[in-house]
Parts: sequence; structure tokens; C-alpha cells
Amino acid sequence: MSSQLAIAEKEIKKHGYLDIEVDPTLDLVAEIEKLKKEKNAIILAHYYQESEIQDVADFIGDSLQLSQMAAETEAEMIVFAGVHFMAETAKMLSPDKKVVLPDLKAGCSLADSCPAPLFKKFKEKYPDHVVVSYVNCTADLKTLTDICCTSSNARYVIESIPEDKGIIFAPDKNLGAYLQKVTGRDMILWNGTCMVHEIFSNEKITKLQVRHPEAKFIAHPECEAHILDKADFIGSTSGLLKYTQEDDAETFIVATEAGIIHQMELKSPNKTFIPAPPNNTCACNDCPHMKRNTMEKLYLAMKYGMPEIHLDQWVIDEGVKCINRMLEISEKAGLSTKKTK
Repeated sequence: MSSQLAIAEKEIKKHGYLDIEVDPTLDLVAEIEKLKKEKNAIILAHYYQESEIQDVADFIGDSLQLSQMAAETEAEMIVFAGVHFMAETAKMLSPDKKVVLPDLKAGCSLADSCPAPLFKKFKEKYPDHVVVSYVNCTADLKTLTDICCTSSNARYVIESIPEDKGIIFAPDKNLGAYLQKVTGRDMILWNGTCMVHEIFSNEKITKLQVRHPEAKFIAHPECEAHILDKADFIGSTSGLLKYTQEDDAETFIVATEAGIIHQMELKSPNKTFIPAPPNNTCACNDCPHMKRNTMEKLYLAMKYGMPEIHLDQWVIDEGVKCINRMLEISEKAGLSTKKTK
């Protein structure tokens, strides 16, 4: 077994995932279900994963929500079908559990746009400012953050900071600009973006709206301002999902990663969901990092218990502080949620 592990570790260093051929006749769903029991494991799937991965997951949701759910379980292994920063957050909230990511190269353009060493120098220019970071950032950046936020609670976080206090917002400049607009607060914005949410085509969306005048246009606040200006509703991924369930409209044009449409169709099978097109030749907007995870990689990650996420203890200790501060603010705002350990 030790020689197998050595080979596996070598492959992960080379590829970022286990490059082992999986028998194409294998019933992966059945094998994954069996491994869950054998390993006392749970699978977390972000809304942007392929539908077949969502269907085999124990929990489906936004990144922080998933990590909080996993922390409440008795599972010994967390398999996070998402991207690297999400698995880091899961490790921060469940330091005693094994956390594996099917593909270590499943990164995030937004998280990668704000390297902690560069941000540290940037932060030093504004020593009296409060640093608010979107949860979609690396564990290292969280150690430099005063208060974390999600797209759902970001407005409450910003409004909780005294008006005479300066704010640095990182890493998403589009979400930061949206928050400036809705809160009236002036903030220093780090120049980062999500590649998925900044390439929606205004022209193609307009044509869709002409073709479907009955449709509601809904968008994630990471989109650019000119896209948000067109929206009937702006909200987090889970907020968009909830809106489509509760609103009377029967057709929706959805400006976020297209993976969420699977859940929208499951929750509202009689409604029509149209992915907002990007400014390229694709019909919908997929995150290439999210889509690096496959059923085969998920199966192998569970079988071998790797690639595993490791964080230094000081990163966990410092990083959790900004998450707990956010949860305290959310609780005061009536968005009650459990504090992390």
C-alpha cells in the first residue's frame, strides 16, 4: 500500500490529480456511494459543478455554506467538489477532518487575482482601513482580512463598519462597486475579477430579452455594472435559486455560472431557464476551473484519500477570525448562523 501511495503522490505532483485509468464499465455512482460508507465520507458540491456530481453529493450549495454544513457532521473525510479556496475554507472550519479536492489545479481566477504577498504591501498603504474580503479568496488572504463576507451578507458587513472608518474591499472589484452603489460607502477596491462573471455579452443578453420579453433577467453581483443595470434581480447564487422558486415568472435569463441551472430546473421543473451567453462562441458561461472535477476524479479522490488539503495551524487560527467576525455581524443583522470553532 505504501508503494501505491508513493506512486499516487508522485502523480498528484505531476498532474494535480490522480491520473489512473478507471474501468469505463464501472458504476461510478454505486462505487462512490459504497466509498462514502467505507470511508465515513461526505461529498460537498458547489452549484457550479457538473450535474452528475451534484446528483451524487450529500450537500449542494455556496462555498461557505457547504463548509459549515460539513463541520456539523461526524464525517471523517470531506470531499469538496469545488475549487481550491473552497476546500481550504472547509479545512479551516474542520481542521481535524481530512479534506480532499478531486483536482488540485481546480483554482479560481478571482482568488488567484489577489496574491497575499502583493495584497499585504497594498494594505500597508492604508494602515487605518478595515479590510473586508469576499469569502472567494485564499486562506492566506483571509489571514490579512478583518472581516470576511459572502455575496449574501456583504451589504450588512459593510454597513456594520463605522462611517468614519476607511474600507479596503478585496478581491472582486465588481462586487465592491456594487456594494459602493447600494451602501453609499466609498471604498478602496482591489483590482480583481471572476473570469466567468466579467465576460457576459451585453449585446447577446439584449437580443435574448427581445426574443423573450416575458423573461426575468437575474444576475450575480460579481457581474460588471452594465450587466447589473439590466437585471430584474441581483443576488448570490443561492439567492438567485430562491428567487426563481418564489417569483411568478415562468422564464428566467440567468447571468452566473451555468451549473446552477441544474438546481433551478430540479426545484422548478415547469419553468424555463436560459443561460446568459458570454462574449465568445459558447452558448453558456462555464467555469473551466469548476469543470476540472469529474466523476472519475471524484471516485479516485475518495478511494485514495487524496489530493489532500493541508494548512499551517497559524493560517487556520488567523483565517477563522475574519469568518467568525462576519458571522457575528450576520447574527446581529438577523442572518443567524453558527459560529465556527
